[in-house]
Amino acid sequence: MRFQITMGLRAVIATGLFLLSAASIVYVLFGYPLLLAVLSRHERRPVERRFEPRRVSILLPVWNGEPWIRQKLESIAALDYPRELVEVIVISDGSTDRTEQIVREFSGVRLITLPRGGKALALNAGLEEAGGEILFFTDVRQQLDPSALRSLVECFADPSVGVASGELVILRGARSEEADVGLYWRYEKWIRERLSRIDSVIGATGAIYAMRRELAKPMPPETLLDDVFLPLAAFFQGYRVILDRRARAYDYPTSLDSEFRRKVRTLAGNYQLLGFYPELLGPRNRMWFHYVSHKFGRLMLPFALLLLLAVSFGLPGGWGRVAVLAQTVFYAAAALDLAVPQGLRVKRLTSIVRTFVVLQAAALCAISFFFVGPGSLWRQTRVGKARP
Repeated sequence: MRFQITMGLRAVIATGLFLLSAASIVYVLFGYPLLLAVLSRHERRPVERRFEPRRVSILLPVWNGEPWIRQKLESIAALDYPRELVEVIVISDGSTDRTEQIVREFSGVRLITLPRGGKALALNAGLEEAGGEILFFTDVRQQLDPSALRSLVECFADPSVGVASGELVILRGARSEEADVGLYWRYEKWIRERLSRIDSVIGATGAIYAMRRELAKPMPPETLLDDVFLPLAAFFQGYRVILDRRARAYDYPTSLDSEFRRKVRTLAGNYQLLGFYPELLGPRNRMWFHYVSHKFGRLMLPFALLLLLAVSFGLPGGWGRVAVLAQTVFYAAAALDLAVPQGLRVKRLTSIVRTFVVLQAAALCAISFFFVGPGSLWRQTRVGKARP
């Protein structure tokens, strides 16, 4: 009798944990976005936009950017903004290729050379030299739309806006996995746009964002996510961090293995940010509910998936076998995608499943932040070719 009671209790616990983990997964992936769609219709905070010419400092940190630096500086020169109000500061973070020689070919561009120390230190050096009222941050690889800077500066006519982030457009990739990474990015931008309508996004797009100079503060040298650290400095001073989809930068598609490494770094950076800004989980965070549902929920998602699989073996009756079989088929589809040729219809499904699994594996690997130095998580992103 005691054995039967123990087995029954284990089944009840397993069922409860299964339902809890399943509900958490469904909420983070589907429930919260649906709720956000409803909330963003009823809690809109429009941004007052008006172009008021302001002095802008463009900060471009770069490490071994020879393949892209010339096109990038030409892209900056083509911006539709009064030239006399723009200063361009390129910070070379210990580049060992021809990056610095190419930068010196451009008149009116200030070059700061540093020993290799990481992006945060490079940006700190740029902040010390910047004299503009507005700081415009961008990366070396992405090309800027000519109207991007003007669009972002217009947002600062609204006194509540401290940071304005542009939209990163991923060009169409030739391979399924590149297209699926782009699909994930569109899903992420959809969420960010609605958060911006309500109040603020937690962070900006590193390749294209601007902020008020007086709100920026130096970053710790080991900072992994400068494009979240700096916007949060403005956010916790009471300002909004908004997304302006009219300001665009364009990037090449990335392979799934490259996206995996980038995702490990960015999610590890989210763990790090909780140390820098513990108030993210406290009452000072006026976007607390959205942060927990979106950013923190994403960090917890792989653990919920592991718990779901583990407790499936303890479900009573035939439910356990059904749950284990369904999850086995799901993960098998991700593994088999490697062998499915391009062009087959089933590739569309298996590629999406594999992309999801790989991104969850990256979120799980992000806990390596607690065991290795932040510097070891930086890798140069490899990009693919855009589809014509």
